[in-house]
Amino acid sequence: MVFIYPAYARSTGYDDVVWLALLGLCAIVTVDTCGKTFNDLVAVDWFKDTKRMDHVARRQGCAAQVASEKGLFSLIFNLQVPGSTHYSIVFYFVTRQLVTGSLLQRFLDGDDEFRNSRLKLIPSVPKGSWIVRQSVGSTPCLLGKAVDCNYIRGPKYLEIDVDIGSSTVANGVLGLVIGVITTLVVDMAFLVQANTTDELPERLIGAVRVSHIELKSAVVPKLEPEIS
Repeated sequence: MVFIYPAYARSTGYDDVVWLALLGLCAIVTVDTCGKTFNDLVAVDWFKDTKRMDHVARRQGCAAQVASEKGLFSLIFNLQVPGSTHYSIVFYFVTRQLVTGSLLQRFLDGDDEFRNSRLKLIPSVPKGSWIVRQSVGSTPCLLGKAVDCNYIRGPKYLEIDVDIGSSTVANGVLGLVIGVITTLVVDMAFLVQANTTDELPERLIGAVRVSHIELKSAVVPKLEPEIS
């Protein structure tokens, strides 16, 4: 299931909400534009399969491919949830122009070591049980240091496959979350960490709010074969 903003229009404010529940996803994704971001959230996919789903941008007709046809660059976060059934929630952020020499451009074209040292996640659980909120916390973390991240650079996109199951700690937190996922509201902000004064101020790649996800609403994707 995928929703694409008309003409990739930017949301006008934090209270603008995409009601994916109306499309059968039973989740709400909010685009937070309180701060200036590099990209616009244009689509969300909620997938399931019997195996881990890597490189979802190869799926024919996905938001990244549509954006590429319009001359836009996509940054895709594929959060991979392990289990007897594997799930992936995929966020597609799109930018109209990459500034040469910018921190974002350096991140996109850098090597994996550089990306792992800079990609930051800021989580929050504004609605959920006390134990889940305490377990998830709200402390920024370098995503590539906490879990395994696989970076797939396409002609007009960078996909980041985040293997949550690769960390014992993250897997433990996931065990708490997955059982009560329909009751949770989760905020996630992604950014590239600035390490020097000339890289400041930090700007968000993008931010989302996901609310009351239903596992049964996930769909099995049809992924094109990998080209060797």
